[in-house]
Amino acid sequence: MGLLTPSGGLLFWMTIAFAVVFFILAKFAFPVILGSVQKREEYIDTQLDAARLAEVRVAGLEEEGKKIIADAEREKVNILKDAAASRDKIVGDARETAAEEAARIIAEAKKQANEEKEAILASARGEVAMIAVQMATKVLRGQLTDKEAQMALQEILGEEASEVGK
Repeated sequence: MGLLTPSGGLLFWMTIAFAVVFFILAKFAFPVILGSVQKREEYIDTQLDAARLAEVRVAGLEEEGKKIIADAEREKVNILKDAAASRDKIVGDARETAAEEAARIIAEAKKQANEEKEAILASARGEVAMIAVQMATKVLRGQLTDKEAQMALQEILGEEASEVGK
């Protein structure tokens, strides 16, 4: 007998040994192996579901991030516009205030210059009057010694008094 042509008894005992081993494996090993495979399959399925859910969340977060960035960009533009408007208003107010202050200072300077001019003119008139009085006094003293000069002076003063009265 050879291995290629087994006998009926050998086939019988091999079949019984195979059936016993298969029964033991089916009773004890296969349920454990199938349970592990099923647990592994469930774990993989839950991980795939979690990955899909995470992918959806990431897509939502990306969309939300884009919205936030767009809102921030609009807010930035609004803030810059407000800042530019505030700057222009402040600069305009400052220019207006400076122009008003300059006008006030110029008016004050003109007023002060006019007052000083009037004071100088009054002072000059007073000095001219004093000099005129001093000169007239000297001239009159010299002329009042002569009788004819006194009469001529009296006529001149009379004519001037009548002109001033007109």
